[in-house]
Amino acid sequence: MVLRRDFLTWCNETLQTALFKDYAPNGLQVEGREYIGKIVTSVTASRAAIDFAVEQKADLLLVHHGMFWKNELPTVTGWKKERIAALLRHDINMAGYHLPLDAHPTLGNNAQLADRLGFATEKRFGEQNLLNSGSLKQAKTLGALVAHIETVLQRKPVVIGNPEREIRRVAWCTGGAQGFFQTAIDEGVDLYLTGEISEAQYHLANETGTAFISAGHHATERYGVRALAESAAEVFGLEVCHFDENNPA
Repeated sequence: MVLRRDFLTWCNETLQTALFKDYAPNGLQVEGREYIGKIVTSVTASRAAIDFAVEQKADLLLVHHGMFWKNELPTVTGWKKERIAALLRHDINMAGYHLPLDAHPTLGNNAQLADRLGFATEKRFGEQNLLNSGSLKQAKTLGALVAHIETVLQRKPVVIGNPEREIRRVAWCTGGAQGFFQTAIDEGVDLYLTGEISEAQYHLANETGTAFISAGHHATERYGVRALAESAAEVFGLEVCHFDENNPA
């Protein structure tokens, strides 16, 4: 067991939350019991994740996507009220870490995804160092790399590019980072991988020759929160349980 305060201090210091300009609060979002012995992780603080945390008798739900965002109305009604009420009713803490959890060099979503896909990270760049670039351990055709990504993430990616093109240098940023495609193009990489695609990326990929892969917002961000919780568990002797949803987005 660990005091909630000590657990949060460790997370904040590990992820260096004070260094980031974020559009979501990082840290405790809903307060529950004072001591933490069991953590449930989830990409998002969805009602399904909360119900799972209740079933597991967890003390903390640790997520990447919390419930409060700067571009939303500051009201607690409807689905948000129901989620928060369930947490409060069972005295479960909910903490979320957003951009700091994307960017951490070993525990972050970018780093964890790279480990699974076989990307060798060489550089962090772009806005708040949220993008990574590096090389494949062995060059592959785009088609072969896509097949590998689909196997690892268990989701069929959206791909723009010639499947026969050889891919050596890649850039990536998990989640909804399609807006950073031009930044990746400027790095001179062969491929940019992220979680989502918008209309403009189709044209940029075709006109610049830089391949683009949208591998799923949820799918690319499964692993950071798990790594954070498992690292904390080693420090504090906690029990950890992971929750996942078949989110196609």
